[in-house]
Amino acid sequence: MPEPGNPERVTLTDVAKQAGVSVMTASYTYSKPSRVSAASRRKVLAAAEALGYAGPDPSARSLRRGTSGALGVVLGETLPYAFEDPQAARFLAGIADVCAQHRLAMTILPSNGSADDSQRIRAAAVDGFVVWTTTDDDPVLEALSLTGKPVVVHAGPEREGFGVVGIDDQAAARAIAALGLRGSRRPAVIAFPSTRERIETLDSGPDPFDSTFPVTRNRLQGFKDAVTAVGFDWNGIQVAFCSTNTLTDGEQAALRLLNQPDKPDVFLAMSDELALGALQAVEAQGIAVPAQLALTGWDASAAGTAKGLTSVYQDLREQGAAAARAAIQGLSGSNRKAWKVVTGHTTG
Repeated sequence: MPEPGNPERVTLTDVAKQAGVSVMTASYTYSKPSRVSAASRRKVLAAAEALGYAGPDPSARSLRRGTSGALGVVLGETLPYAFEDPQAARFLAGIADVCAQHRLAMTILPSNGSADDSQRIRAAAVDGFVVWTTTDDDPVLEALSLTGKPVVVHAGPEREGFGVVGIDDQAAARAIAALGLRGSRRPAVIAFPSTRERIETLDSGPDPFDSTFPVTRNRLQGFKDAVTAVGFDWNGIQVAFCSTNTLTDGEQAALRLLNQPDKPDVFLAMSDELALGALQAVEAQGIAVPAQLALTGWDASAAGTAKGLTSVYQDLREQGAAAARAAIQGLSGSNRKAWKVVTGHTTG
């Protein structure tokens, strides 16, 4: 046993042994005292005093090789987006959960195409980064790589040395589209932005690999797989690309599609927000759902579930937490999470 008064040789394991408690109990005495009984806490603190243990090393709670005690979250949107988009908010909440557990600050770093994005983010006083999904050609990724700090990206793009947390978007898109396409004769897609320019376009049979957002590319490829599997010619499928992920964008995209000579009878939307916007447009025109037009969303949001949307469920809060843990531990590689299709009342 270490000698009293020689704290350099004393560990938390020594304190736990002296107090007659588990190492976890000893650890919680310092990090989560509310989870330890008053009697156990007194034993641990008395043992620590007797052994000359000053408490956990603060640097041990920081990120790998880190000194600032903060985790940076790079958000390729305006700052209000973090609070207005339900999916982004859930993801950020998961990061915040882990930061609270590790007594780390969380610094949100908006990246919206400004000339100083890369320099500003590289200069941020953080020990690692979690990146909300972005494009393959985003210059911020190179800037992050040059920091030498851990970087974890939500849903891609994948890059050597980075971690990636997300789901198999292509497989999930195939599954949700297969459900939405039942009985369809004229399917259409309401999609996320395709590239960094975020141009609103209406395109027939676009090549998924022209999209530099991995999430858009993978979901579009999954939709294409499902559409061709039931005999449609992808080149004839209308895809409305939106500039943002909002109800307004979903509504406007639906109106553009409904104004085509052959009105679609199913909308495959890449999010519940876009699907709910499309639903507003459909209902305003007196189109019955799902009898005349079916509709699928993505993320199984509270608002989407309340409207009975058929959607893809993924736990974005857990994905945020997993991304934060990977950044703290300096992990790279891909971490694919579970997903499932939730059947609602908007498909037949």
